[in-house]
Amino acid sequence: MDIGDLSQLLRVSSLDPSLKKLNLQEVNCKIINILSDFVFDDPWSLFFMDVLSSLGYVKVASIRMQGLMLLVFVKHQHIPFIQDIRTNYTRTGLYGYWGNKGGVTIRMSIYGHMVCFMNCHLPAHMENANQRLDDFERILEVQRFEGQSVPVILDHDALFWFGDLNFRIADHGIHFVRETINNLQFSLLWENDQLNLAKKKEAILQGFMEGPLLFKPTYKFDLHSNTYDTRRKKTLFGFNEKKRKPAWTDRILWKLKNVSQVSEEDKKSEEDPVFTVTLKNYISHMCYGISDHKPVTGTFMLQLKPLVSSPLVTLGPIGEWSADEDSLVSFSAVPDFPSSVWDWIGLYKVAFRHIHDYVTFAWVKDNEISCSGNVKQVYINADEIPRGGGKFVLCYYCHNIQSLTGISQPFQIKPAQLLEEKKFLVENFNESDELDRSKWSELASTSS
Repeated sequence: MDIGDLSQLLRVSSLDPSLKKLNLQEVNCKIINILSDFVFDDPWSLFFMDVLSSLGYVKVASIRMQGLMLLVFVKHQHIPFIQDIRTNYTRTGLYGYWGNKGGVTIRMSIYGHMVCFMNCHLPAHMENANQRLDDFERILEVQRFEGQSVPVILDHDALFWFGDLNFRIADHGIHFVRETINNLQFSLLWENDQLNLAKKKEAILQGFMEGPLLFKPTYKFDLHSNTYDTRRKKTLFGFNEKKRKPAWTDRILWKLKNVSQVSEEDKKSEEDPVFTVTLKNYISHMCYGISDHKPVTGTFMLQLKPLVSSPLVTLGPIGEWSADEDSLVSFSAVPDFPSSVWDWIGLYKVAFRHIHDYVTFAWVKDNEISCSGNVKQVYINADEIPRGGGKFVLCYYCHNIQSLTGISQPFQIKPAQLLEEKKFLVENFNESDELDRSKWSELASTSS
């Protein structure tokens, strides 16, 4: 599958968001692909990292469960404030024994606020609306995150729920639905959308919000076209398989913790709220035809009062660095920083793609050579520094927090001198030294 034409989709927002989350459904999940992806990054991840790294984004987390994938990228300047990253997944296909359906989640602390992202692929077909709700409720109940801070999905400050949720348009026949879509009368279908119906009566969906469905239903299209299902596929017994009725199966919803408990008095307060989410746009992209679904994107603005305003670690290079010489890194950490013997400092190219995309690294405890108060120095051997030099940054990885807790300003490393150039300089120095000594001998003999 050619995924090169998706590069423009990653630039759809003119707002240049600080964080991008990408969720994919039905990624190639043959056994050989799954096994290779445990060892190497899959082609989708590599593609997204290549495109987004050039725009200043770094992948901070990802998780895959068979064909279900979720990735989170952030801008460089926010990296030290993305902490406590945890992932989880829940299988619901074949009664929980198979991962073709279910949910994958990534949670993290963003400037001290706990945010959770959940990508779900729920059961298909019109008659399985209740099963979809049951599976969603099961995912919420069984998933737990390591650590003491916010172990349950619904206890996060904000939850973003998205994916191929597979809810359909009830009651109306396929011809009415298609005619309504052709006339752009989407509102006639909203009240019979199964997800909208469930939000009115199901307790598990209370508090979830969604933008208006002002775009055409995103399922089901003929491949490489904007035409709804025209297939005449033969079934096992020779009967024509029924065409799929269009539906808004691909959705993006969100929920704020305790949003219903905010009083009118608090709303009227002049003080700004601690955490708000505003939907800026919610659209589909009809120009893509590599799937029978059309991709959907949502752009949100998060307004929050930072609970963490300074990096846990401040670090940078000492002096000018050259690839010919051993170098030093200076760093300091906040009081009570949860350091570990497994902490390390990595040297990265400026446009690095993910946390482990370092050129080299040094164990903090093993390579520490100096300590003066709260300021420490770490040694990096010249043999580990790229000989070609270039522009780099330093990052501090904290094992206990499982994230980068500090990033330096970009700095330049001078390239190493070529061996031939060194040899030439040494030889010239020796010849010059011999000439100087012979001149001094001549002067000495003349004066005597």
